[in-house]
Amino acid sequence: CPSPATPRKSWGVSWVVLAGNSLIFYKESKGPAPTGSLPPPPPSCCRPCQLRTVTGNEFLLQSDQEATIQEWSRAIRGVIRRLDLENPVDVPVGWLHRGDTAGELSGDEDEAPRVTEGARAPGAPHTPDASEKKRVKSKLRRFIVKRPPLQSLQEKGLIRDQVFGCRLDALCQRESTTVPRFVRLCVEAVEERGLDVDGIYRVNGNLSVIQKLRFAVDREERLSLADPEWSDVHVVTGALKLFFRELPEPLVPYEFFNPFIEAIKLPDPQEQVERVAELVKSLPPANYATLRYLLAHLCRVMERVDVNRMTRQNIGIVFGPTLLRPEREPGSLAAGMAQQNKAVELLLAHFDRIFPAPP
Repeated sequence: CPSPATPRKSWGVSWVVLAGNSLIFYKESKGPAPTGSLPPPPPSCCRPCQLRTVTGNEFLLQSDQEATIQEWSRAIRGVIRRLDLENPVDVPVGWLHRGDTAGELSGDEDEAPRVTEGARAPGAPHTPDASEKKRVKSKLRRFIVKRPPLQSLQEKGLIRDQVFGCRLDALCQRESTTVPRFVRLCVEAVEERGLDVDGIYRVNGNLSVIQKLRFAVDREERLSLADPEWSDVHVVTGALKLFFRELPEPLVPYEFFNPFIEAIKLPDPQEQVERVAELVKSLPPANYATLRYLLAHLCRVMERVDVNRMTRQNIGIVFGPTLLRPEREPGSLAAGMAQQNKAVELLLAHFDRIFPAPP
């Protein structure tokens, strides 16, 4: 199936096999291509299935056949459901039944459930009974109740407030700004050294370096993206996209998703713009200011399209699912993503009308 490749080659062919719980990607040289295979269709003709992992990796599986991509989607969903059933979230009794371990957690050695060798044959595995499980759960509950509140740990300097994964309004309030400091740092770095880079925002940076930058952002108050280790502008853009993906709610909050999609579907283009402008105006202050700041930057990126090849459509493909996504996954991924992309394209095409300059 087609997948993003290097800046000089927009699409390459990879062969993907779902084997058990794993997706295995093969290069062309690993196996023969089918006879009479055609070049992959352009992105606008494909019906994509998007996968996003907990580590921030994103994969876009594409096919020009609806049945094929639906079959892939069903198979992958089946694996996810099976893994959820095989790995239920529960109290970790198995590693808490030793008295010294439970004592470490709660500090109450005398109350910890202990296991004696005489209770079972030497070498036989220990199976905790119902009363032992109950004692362990009770101790774990007391430990959770006794733990100090987050605010006190922050006041003592033991825990710092994070940037990634923080609510947008809380982050802006903490920084006394309307646009997060990290967003401004990334935009300034891209505009200083990345507007002429081919495929900016569409080409992925090194994931390990992006995660290293994320770690640094969450732990350093004053971070400079001018440092040599952040010299790859694709790392900066990758970290910025990751910041927006990890917001507890998208930049366009969940409650606005359906109204936005309905506005995009209006038959009259003029009505589309007017309705979207009304919705944008009603966004929370931090969301409005940050969205306006980001889109103004992306408009400047499009001004160099002759060099960086980032058309409005390309930017919509990159930022549509990131800035505007539903709380619950829709039945048709392809149709949903197409509307999300169009929403971002409309915001960029009519930026001046939707975000009028302040008086």
